[in-house]
Amino acid sequence: MKCTKCGEELLANAIACTRCGAPAEIITAEFIPEGDATGGIIPYKNPKALIAYYLGIASGLPLIGLPFGIAAFVLGIMGLRDRRRTPVIKGSIHAGIGIGCGCIFTIFWTLVIVAMVTALMSKQH
Repeated sequence: MKCTKCGEELLANAIACTRCGAPAEIITAEFIPEGDATGGIIPYKNPKALIAYYLGIASGLPLIGLPFGIAAFVLGIMGLRDRRRTPVIKGSIHAGIGIGCGCIFTIFWTLVIVAMVTALMSKQH
């Protein structure tokens, strides 16, 4: 390893350069940022948040929206919990979208079902 300031060869465990005194930059495998083809946009290390996002969007679909909305809400909360435990994994925005869409569409589809049942019940009497 070489000093980034003067180019002096440093010992493996050096804290500072012996020539110029500049601090040695320590780079270990855990601090090297992992790149991916998405530029870090897709939180592939937080699958719960990612699945919550897609289910939240899909919860707007008729007929299948209600169970997707519930699942998006639950997985979104789990994804946020994982994000808080391990900040490196990202995904809080995806989890938030899953929670928001899941909550909105769960309420919407529940109201639609209640309205349909009420309409059917009023026609029978």
